[in-house]
Amino acid sequence: MNAPELRFAFQAEVEIGAPLDFGDTQNGHRRVIPITGGRVEGTRLKGRIVPGGADCQILHPGGSASLDARYTIETDQGALIYVVNRGVRHGPPEVLDRLNRGERVDPGSYYFRSAASFETSAAECVWLTRAIILGTGERYPDRVALRFWELL
Repeated sequence: MNAPELRFAFQAEVEIGAPLDFGDTQNGHRRVIPITGGRVEGTRLKGRIVPGGADCQILHPGGSASLDARYTIETDQGALIYVVNRGVRHGPPEVLDRLNRGERVDPGSYYFRSAASFETSAAECVWLTRAIILGTGERYPDRVALRFWELL
């Protein structure tokens, strides 16, 4: 059996609002980051990120995070795609402390990876529902830059 390969699928610039910090809950330190818009660009997918989604996070001791982002993409042709993107972010505690305070840090100083799933009725986008899509991310004070690859 051959090792799987990756094919670039698309990139997303996800605009975000100020975090809602719930503090320490029964599940851990909960934060919800509102998704306020953005843009998606790729050879097979172009569109905008519809305002109204959120990234629901659990912060762990040391600053690492379990991420669960849910949002909608509207393609340039008007098709709607529901996205669930789950991931992890970890690195040195001092870097994560700065990142979690909303400061700009070098994206190479921490690990941010995800796996996304998609739901749509649009025939031209059904390929997303039939693939394993992996992502890398970079967190900035006002946005998250994501790059997604299809596992072949």
